[in-house]
Amino acid sequence: MKPVLIIRTGRAPDNIRGRHGDFPHWFRLGAQLQSWQISIVDVAAGETLPPPHKVAGAMITGSAAMVTERLAWSERTAGWIRNAMDAELPLFGVCYGHQLMAHALGGRVDYLPGGREIGTQPIELLDTAATDLLAGTLPPSFRAHTTHEQSVLELPRSSSVLARSARDPHQLLRHGPHAISTQFHPEFNAEVMRAYIRRKHVDMQREGADPRQAFVGVAATPVARRLLRQFARLHEWIPASV
Repeated sequence: MKPVLIIRTGRAPDNIRGRHGDFPHWFRLGAQLQSWQISIVDVAAGETLPPPHKVAGAMITGSAAMVTERLAWSERTAGWIRNAMDAELPLFGVCYGHQLMAHALGGRVDYLPGGREIGTQPIELLDTAATDLLAGTLPPSFRAHTTHEQSVLELPRSSSVLARSARDPHQLLRHGPHAISTQFHPEFNAEVMRAYIRRKHVDMQREGADPRQAFVGVAATPVARRLLRQFARLHEWIPASV
């Protein structure tokens, strides 16, 4: 059986990682995969990605890096994404992974107008989601956790928008029959979201945001958290009964 690839583009901050674990752990749990089913490649540390035909699919994590930095490892990963898309490999990108997929496929990524979006946000599904195999199962609106400074500002030509937030019109994108990405974090739980707000509270205050209000507004996100599992089930990484 081919492994499911977790493309690690960064690490959670030390204080969060020490208490809550790190990105690959959150993604594996979210998708309800067993440890033996996954292969983790740390591209930010220079590790080499396998050819797309050697894996069952890939999930691309978030990062503290910025896509606009055009770091060498990031651009190599963008090239791999293009090859994976040509092979119609199942792909699920989150935050940095979402932005990197859009960049790789010809979209434009830059800083979100108005500053960072952080906290639990209402996500609104668009009409385009109605016939989507994954998004079509979602309710018209749901909550999701966000923390990002950059965003997809212009879509790749072949991509479509499935959901938005008040601040970001490109929260959920479909890139092809087997490729999807979210600006929000389906792998986060409420405690992880609160930990990020604690960590960013000085930056938030400097930017004119209210960290206390964001902290109090953190809530459970059961719909968003099901997305990784539903994607895994759709692509037969896990049995339909799970």
